[in-house]
Amino acid sequence: MDQPGFTTSLVVACLIRVPSEVVKQRAQVSASSRTFQIFSNILYEEGIQGLYRGYKSTVLREIPFSLVQFPLWESLKALWSWRQDHVVDSWQSAVCGAFAGGFAAVVTTPLDVAKTRIMLAKAGSVTASGNVLSALHGVWQTQGLAGLFAGVFPRMAAISLGGFIFLGGYDQTRSLLLRLGRESP
Repeated sequence: MDQPGFTTSLVVACLIRVPSEVVKQRAQVSASSRTFQIFSNILYEEGIQGLYRGYKSTVLREIPFSLVQFPLWESLKALWSWRQDHVVDSWQSAVCGAFAGGFAAVVTTPLDVAKTRIMLAKAGSVTASGNVLSALHGVWQTQGLAGLFAGVFPRMAAISLGGFIFLGGYDQTRSLLLRLGRESP
């Protein structure tokens, strides 16, 4: 987690993730437009920067999310291992991953709300400018705490499931590769 490459990989991953997220979110709120039409409209009306609206807010969400999720996952595995006096199995790692992902999802939901508002804002509006603090303040003023945590339960459920599958799968694969490495001459 503390390697300089970790943050760089998050920033680079967002270069791919953000345009697809912008198109997806606009398709979700559009009554009839097809995905390619939405993509074309963004390029025509806003240029390439329209596809990257919300890039900074996405990075500002991903970094704290990862700074919470991965250390919490490792700490939970260490605690469970200590309590049972042996290293956790992959299914236990998956449970720890689900909890860590769900917790990280909850605490970063306000940043996710800001990102979504920025991505869906009308071109040229104050919110579309991408200022995360301004977006958070606007939500706070109009909807209060409930607005900042809008969608928290579906987000927590989806990310918990993802944490269970991906972190458990990662641990299972890592264990398998380590075992194979020990067995090889």
